[in-house]
Amino acid sequence: MHPVILKQVGKTYRLDAVNVPALIDINLDIRPNCFTVISGPSGSGKTTLLNMIGCIDRPDQGEVIVAGQSVRTMSDDALSDFRARHLGFIFQNFNLLPVLTAYENVEYPLLLAQLPAAQRKQRVLALLDAVGLADKAKHRPGQLSGGQRQRVAIARALAPAPQLVLADEPTANLDSQTGAAIIALMRKMQREYHVSFVFSSHDPQVQAEADDAVFIRDGRIIGIERRSTQPEASL
Repeated sequence: MHPVILKQVGKTYRLDAVNVPALIDINLDIRPNCFTVISGPSGSGKTTLLNMIGCIDRPDQGEVIVAGQSVRTMSDDALSDFRARHLGFIFQNFNLLPVLTAYENVEYPLLLAQLPAAQRKQRVLALLDAVGLADKAKHRPGQLSGGQRQRVAIARALAPAPQLVLADEPTANLDSQTGAAIIALMRKMQREYHVSFVFSSHDPQVQAEADDAVFIRDGRIIGIERRSTQPEASL
């Protein structure tokens, strides 16, 4: 099953007295267990498309199906709960809670999900070890480098075992070497945790790693490249 299907999706924003179309007749299937990268110039609609896939915004027309469910008519509370159960998010500014340790940041979505304490501890420690930060569990974000903060963010995104992880320019605030290491880590986690990753990115390193590349301009998808016939098998 495709984790995301968009059918004839449209979105228009109103700025003062002007209607500004952000997405126009979008049809897109996100394949399971793949790296999908959305690329386009500034103002092309790629962030709006990512927000639509992530159930952060709603379409004016068309249908958005995520994890087998149509989300357009969900209430705000139902949509919030749905995101928490099915989606993980990675942000270019990391969005870690500065007063919490790395362990506590990764644990936070599991607390919201009311996972029992023993299971939370096992999951958090396993994820911190997987991203190479087992020895930084008690460090707060201010004590970590940019690359280490993004590793914590990746672990946090994977904590609730989502079907889909979304990342908006995840390497934008990192130097090229650290960015390459983060891309390699996300690819590793994608394979090991059987999850689809969807990015918006200008970064050639991210684009080069894509299984599927989606190109958008002026709110329309102008091309899709399927670079592998099947998702790679999980390790």
